[in-house]
Amino acid sequence: MGTLVTLVSGLVFGAGMMLSGMVDPARVLGFFDVAGAWDPTLAFVMGGAMVPMAAAWAVRRRMSLSLTGETLPAPASRLVDRRLLTGSALFGAGWGIAGICPGAVVPALSVGGWPVALFAAAMLAGMALARVWRQPEQPAIAAAGPGSV
Repeated sequence: MGTLVTLVSGLVFGAGMMLSGMVDPARVLGFFDVAGAWDPTLAFVMGGAMVPMAAAWAVRRRMSLSLTGETLPAPASRLVDRRLLTGSALFGAGWGIAGICPGAVVPALSVGGWPVALFAAAMLAGMALARVWRQPEQPAIAAAGPGSV
């Protein structure tokens, strides 16, 4: 059941991104062009998304299980640290340079051609690199096992 809910949620999200035009890099870049031909569409899409999300978090505070019976996770952290700020800056820089939101890259693949495919490949490579980079180093003694010197 959880997989079906995830699939339907993803399809609805993708359809929303397609209908709102947020998979069009020109439209997204138009939002960032505040000194030129500014396109406020993205502000309305993000503002419209905040309303149901705020309602969902309000409902979440009163529930311990989802409608599918799974435990609802609490927010991972409220800490604003260097790692969060660095990740946010990289997210925003990539979004502003390419005009492609990483959250909408999958639906954008259906209409964006090779530039979006290149962006998706670079995004996946960056995610893999970040995962490798964040791996804690294992001490040499722990890797040798018990009884070895």
